[in-house]
Amino acid sequence: MMMDVKEIEHLAILARIALSPEDKTELNQQMNKLLTYIEKLKELNTAAIEPLYHILPLHNVFREDLAIESPPREELLFNAPQCEDGFYKVPRIL
Repeated sequence: MMMDVKEIEHLAILARIALSPEDKTELNQQMNKLLTYIEKLKELNTAAIEPLYHILPLHNVFREDLAIESPPREELLFNAPQCEDGFYKVPRIL
């Protein structure tokens, strides 16, 4: 499967980029080299190769979700610059 300059122009329009005629020719050559390489890769027999989901043998890297008691409200508000009625007081934005 080879691309022509017309398809490169169409992709440039979709990507909303301006290309000079030299850029179009160069991109066309690069895309054709890439597509040729992909066609070579399709020839490889991968039937006996197991799919790879992750490069490292990780299964579950999340910690167990445990419910713990939160600290008392007074302790949480201790370092607040301003608090009122047990809540943080912040400047009004509106």
